[in-house]
Amino acid sequence: MPKRVLTGRVTSDKQDKTVTVLVERRVMHPLYKKFIRRSKKYAAHDETNLCREGDMVSIEECRPISKRKSWLVVQRNGETVARPAAYELLENIELGDEVSA
Repeated sequence: MPKRVLTGRVTSDKQDKTVTVLVERRVMHPLYKKFIRRSKKYAAHDETNLCREGDMVSIEECRPISKRKSWLVVQRNGETVARPAAYELLENIELGDEVSA
C-alpha cells in the first residue's frame, strides 16, 4: 500500500528533530457550494534540523516515532531531504528483506 504524502508549511521548528507542519486543503461546503479551507497540523520528523519556519515541505507517512509523530519530512522547498539511516534499516526489516551486516 502506498504511503500518503502531504504538502504544507512549517509553522514551528522549536523542537529538536521535529517540525510542526500546517496542511491546508480546500473542500466544498455541502449546503452553500463555496470552497472553504480546512487545515490540520502534523508533527513531522526532521533528522537534521534543516527545516525553518515558513518552509514548504512534503511529509510522508511512516511508522510511529513518538506519541504524536508518525510523519517524516521528505522534501524541503522542492529539494529532497536525506532520510535517517536507522529508518531505512527498520523499514527493510519490516518488509522482510535480509539485512547484510
